[in-house]
Amino acid sequence: MGTAALHLAIDLGAGSGRAIVGQTGPSGLVLREAHRFQYAPRHSAGHLRWDFAALLEGVRDGLRRAPSVARELGGHLESVGVDSWGVDYGLVDDDGRLLEDPICYRDARTEGVMEEVFAHLPREEIFARTGIQFLALNTLYQLVAHARKGLPAGAARLLMIPDLCHHELCGSLVGERTNASTTQLIDVHDGGWDGTLFERLELPLALMPEVVPAGADLGVLRPRLQSELGVGPLRVVAPATHDTGSAVLGTPLEPGWAYISSGTWSLVGVERESPLVSAEVARANFTNEGGAFGTVRFLKNVMGLWILEECRREWDEAGQRQEYATLLEGVAALDDFAGFIPPDHPRFFNPSSMIAEVRDALAESGQPASDDPVRLTRVILDSLALRYASVLATIEDLTGREVPGVHIVGGGSLNSYLNQATADAAERPVLAGPVEATASGNLLAQAIACGELASVSDGRRVLGDGVRPRRFTPRRPEAWTQAARRAREIEEALRPT
Repeated sequence: MGTAALHLAIDLGAGSGRAIVGQTGPSGLVLREAHRFQYAPRHSAGHLRWDFAALLEGVRDGLRRAPSVARELGGHLESVGVDSWGVDYGLVDDDGRLLEDPICYRDARTEGVMEEVFAHLPREEIFARTGIQFLALNTLYQLVAHARKGLPAGAARLLMIPDLCHHELCGSLVGERTNASTTQLIDVHDGGWDGTLFERLELPLALMPEVVPAGADLGVLRPRLQSELGVGPLRVVAPATHDTGSAVLGTPLEPGWAYISSGTWSLVGVERESPLVSAEVARANFTNEGGAFGTVRFLKNVMGLWILEECRREWDEAGQRQEYATLLEGVAALDDFAGFIPPDHPRFFNPSSMIAEVRDALAESGQPASDDPVRLTRVILDSLALRYASVLATIEDLTGREVPGVHIVGGGSLNSYLNQATADAAERPVLAGPVEATASGNLLAQAIACGELASVSDGRRVLGDGVRPRRFTPRRPEAWTQAARRAREIEEALRPT
């Protein structure tokens, strides 16, 4: 009798990654972390770039350590799959060599590019073709900026970050649907690259890879890596390679409920069977990204915990380290609201000082601009909760369907204050957890591809057997209704002109 098959999910975030071994079973999905690693972007060759060598070394170390973890769990490693953030890409030549480190989406090269694109192709037509929200960081605008400056000689294929990792693992040169959809270059109706966009914007369509669905078998781990890392001929499987696609797959969603994948970014949306493309959706700047196994992620990007993470980094650098748990205790002890900022304002995207930017926004709107880390944290978290509530209300308006509750997953699901504030601001129950929804969804896609699970519903049933989300019920709706009114006034006062 053979040992149980396990799978390795490599989950890449914007600066750090994790290798997690997982196994499906009667008691749910069993997860065990094998490795954690970092690869912060740094300035190189005129741009903010990802250190792709460091990223790949982390991936290799995860593969090297995973077999022993699998043995501890009583099984053997069967497959591996990589997910990551969207929009960023690398270029390889005919021999599959990466020509330059990928440029980070926070690089300044896309400033003003969106407006230049609109001069050639109206905003309304781009949305009608792609169904994707307008963000300056989208691959469309990155590629326009790249082509204008000059693509490197010998470029033969454009691969998104997880596709680039799969290429390194097994030689695959395809792109997976969920990540490809974030480029704003895919036809929302047929799922292929939109040739009209490439032609009108003079972009190189020949660089674009074949698009395959989540669950596609990409090949077998290169023999060289099998030898170097001490692993067998692992199957390389494309999960939902966009981390939010995996996170939604890894969420035991209640029927009709919204999800918030909460981390550096917060992705607030609902799962649909078909895209929703209309003038109203375009005005609200919602997006129709590809989901796992034929679904659509109808959602909106919210800035997320990036604002707080940057403030904490600055406090650390100033010798004023703020422990997360201590901050949240202080936040919960405050009697009243400390103020509001519009978290999606462009000023918070990548300022030289996030603390100064938050304080300036407070001062400019006539609010007290405190130096106290606890009060600033309260401002950020309350502002996020109110933004979530606003997006949820818009989802109901656009879809014509009630959203009875919200399921929060990812690292932000551990933030009890923000979970309760979201329940209060949205006047809906909140379920929080699992934290590892992205890795769970990645692993479920591999298990489905390997024939261990028959469908997404089977996978979510397995998840539900092992996950006990925490429930948060609305407690102070009147206070939050008044807060929302004040926040709208402040947002209007700070609206870019």
